Amino acid sequence: MKDFRIAVSGFGKRSHKVLSYLREAMPEMRIVALADPDPSRLADFCDPSEVAIYDDTDKMLANSSADLLFVGSPNHLHISQIRSGLEAGLQVFSEKPVVTTLDDTWKLAKLLAEHGAHRVMVGLVLRYSEQMGDLRHAIATGHLGRIVSLEANEHIEPQHGGFFMRDWRRKSEWSGGYMLEKCCHDLDIYSWLLKSRPLRVASFGGRGTFLSENRPIEADHRSLYHQTQSHWQSADDPFETDADIIDHQTAILTYENGVSMSFHTNLNAPDESRHFCLIGTEGMAEGDFQRGYLHVTDARSKQRLVDRDYTGDPNALVDHYGADRKMADELARFFRGQLSVLPVSIVDALEAGVAAMAIEEARRRGTVVDLQPYWDQLDKFDLRAVSSGRMSVS
Repeated sequence: MKDFRIAVSGFGKRSHKVLSYLREAMPEMRIVALADPDPSRLADFCDPSEVAIYDDTDKMLANSSADLLFVGSPNHLHISQIRSGLEAGLQVFSEKPVVTTLDDTWKLAKLLAEHGAHRVMVGLVLRYSEQMGDLRHAIATGHLGRIVSLEANEHIEPQHGGFFMRDWRRKSEWSGGYMLEKCCHDLDIYSWLLKSRPLRVASFGGRGTFLSENRPIEADHRSLYHQTQSHWQSADDPFETDADIIDHQTAILTYENGVSMSFHTNLNAPDESRHFCLIGTEGMAEGDFQRGYLHVTDARSKQRLVDRDYTGDPNALVDHYGADRKMADELARFFRGQLSVLPVSIVDALEAGVAAMAIEEARRRGTVVDLQPYWDQLDKFDLRAVSSGRMSVS
């Protein structure tokens, strides 16, 4: 089979993970060029002598022949590199979030309208998870009736929170903020399940844990917050950094279809969870990605209609609950022309990003934010008409 050639912008931990799974699913895939100021981690993936190394994405694309540009750089660099890939005539895969500001959202929307939104794929992985497939099936079969409200959370453990406070993700100018960087996955799947976009949001939160007065005294406790290594623009002390992201936040959303939602996140939870509970006119669906279960219960009889335990699968609790591998499998089929659409599109990613930015805007301003003007602006580009990335609901 003909080689599938990939040029990579930014080969960090996430790029290594996704490309490793893609290589398993697509043995004909090979990296032909890399743009990264520190290409040392490439040696863990392949023979660096077989890859052309550049210090600039544009130089790489001007001097390389590739089928796909893989964008795995820090978030604030995505838009310029996506633009370069599109203008070079390539397909583009970008890690999430694809942009970090509303201004860049409109700039990217314009690029997609010009070049075709179907040419850009995005690494929003939770739609690929087995739990989401089972939950969508339960909704489609009518077990919940009409969804009325939901609550969800994402609680990460101290070593993960410490990583965020030391890594480049601690700075909103690079990451877009915590809600955008980490929780855009969650905002995407709930809009997907509800078939609706958020209409108004309010939010509260800030920094309560990662402050100098909370620095652990015991050395082994301090080391806990340094377990995950950071590379680019890292900071030493998660309790005394220049970070401007939150470490706890609560958001309240109402959707265009009238559904209400509450969402909570915290970066110092000893027992991690990514919980969801959707309550409808006929029943309730409750589950947790991290703890590996899904329960669907009839509202009136209290009969358990779905009772899934995913913890028996060794892949169920790793790498986005098995979704990284499933995404790679579907990407391989898509690149080979065996699959015409993917479960998530670049348009979905833009919408999840706008929702995350609005939540952070509401927190900073201390007011309710109306998203209708943002949707009006995005809809002017008519991107759904030029995107083949959203699967139909069946």
